[in-house]
Amino acid sequence: MLRRALLAAPLFLPAIARAQDNWPNRPITLIVPWAPGGSNDVTARLIAPILAEHLGQSVVVENRAGGGGSIGMGQVVRARPDGYTLLISSASNHVFHPLVSPDLGYDVRDALTSIAMMVDVPNVLAVNPATGITSVQELIARIRATPGGLSFGSSGTASSNHLAGELFRMITQTEMVHVPYRGGGPVATDLMAGTIPMAFMNLPTVVGPAQNGRLRIIGVGTSERVRFRPDIPTIAEQGVPGYAVRSWTGLFGPRALPRPIVDRLAEEMRRILDSDAIKTRLVDLASEPIWMDPARTEAFVREEFDRWGPVVRAARVTAN
Repeated sequence: MLRRALLAAPLFLPAIARAQDNWPNRPITLIVPWAPGGSNDVTARLIAPILAEHLGQSVVVENRAGGGGSIGMGQVVRARPDGYTLLISSASNHVFHPLVSPDLGYDVRDALTSIAMMVDVPNVLAVNPATGITSVQELIARIRATPGGLSFGSSGTASSNHLAGELFRMITQTEMVHVPYRGGGPVATDLMAGTIPMAFMNLPTVVGPAQNGRLRIIGVGTSERVRFRPDIPTIAEQGVPGYAVRSWTGLFGPRALPRPIVDRLAEEMRRILDSDAIKTRLVDLASEPIWMDPARTEAFVREEFDRWGPVVRAARVTAN
């Protein structure tokens, strides 16, 4: 059987080569493992039409939320490595969820092909304006004055937003109850409705509601103030020293994705993110382009696992 396979292999090589040479010759699907409205979804829908124009084929965004991002991510892990099913991934589903869910059945670092890092996304702490809270210190005082503490929303268990809340709880030594959602959009909806009093979210998700007065951003989770909203103080400078959480968005494909396709996609993403129009649009969306090539993207992901593993263990975050 092995001999027959070896003899047949050369016959398949030309077909594989032709498939790569003709790529893409049909629509490409970008899987977003979160609900519509979140920062990953916003980035995907901004990039998709431009990528379609560059590649000469339709690029469709498909939301597959659930399981802390593992449902959509798993779909790409299981997809054929032909370049037609790709993943718009984030720190939440790519790093944090696997750290608390060792039973995924695969190691993200090996099961996915790194193509390009795309966008850096700041985390923020937001409250419902009806709470009357205008600063982090006021929030801490309210939490401590409330029996059982306050509940906080996030885009999902083990998401970057969840970890942002757990880190805040640990450093401030306060009581907080986590309320997970299936993406940033649903969190924003319930926060505006007053269903939850506070939430840790990605800045692009809350920019619009905050400008309309439906939400109030009281701090950014970055180590320094963000260029887009330098008027918003960091959480750290408001009496929570050492606090810093940041998210990101990147492009990945199934394992064994052919190198010519990887390189083509990485280069197209570099061109898109390097354009003045996209840079301006991303800044308007409170994000920054941080393109990295495939090798640097893979190294970056591994560094993220090394950085956040100890934090997840210290916070005792579990998938349940």
